[in-house]
Amino acid sequence: MRLRNSDQHWGLVAQLLHWLIAVLIVVMAALGWYMTTLKISPTMFELYALHKSIGITILTLVVLRVAWRASNPTPALPGHMRTTERRLAHITHGLLYLILFAMPISGYVINSAAAFPLKVFGLFTIPNVIPENEAVKEAAQAFHETLIWVLIGILVLHVAGALKHHFVDRDNVLRRMIPGAERSSS
Repeated sequence: MRLRNSDQHWGLVAQLLHWLIAVLIVVMAALGWYMTTLKISPTMFELYALHKSIGITILTLVVLRVAWRASNPTPALPGHMRTTERRLAHITHGLLYLILFAMPISGYVINSAAAFPLKVFGLFTIPNVIPENEAVKEAAQAFHETLIWVLIGILVLHVAGALKHHFVDRDNVLRRMIPGAERSSS
């Protein structure tokens, strides 16, 4: 398995970043939903701290993924795809990246405006970006909560597109993002 992308396949680095971010998004959604059901307690604060740390991790991984993508070829879309499908694929991916930047940044703004320290896995603290401000906190929180629903919608489109490619079009779009599948589809 090659580390770098080719014009036909995603390399191992892109695949691992993709799946690691995907798993962390699922963890964050479950954690975010669960922690908002809790009453104020030490457990709730621990889960919020974990949520913030994972959010910073996702932001870091997305930055790495974008940098890796910019320095590697992007596998070509299948020739049978219509222009509208190609545009939808590009728009969907662009929105995914945009949301995956905006979600942790809006969370950081919430945290800063609430005047909480942002300790990443207890290893280091990221300074607050703005002073305490209830109005900014509430606006950022509303934006953050809206983004999760937009992210879910975009992810549904993304997964539906991958499954369409695999089961309807029977092309290699999904397989080329699965580590090790390249050998069986080449």
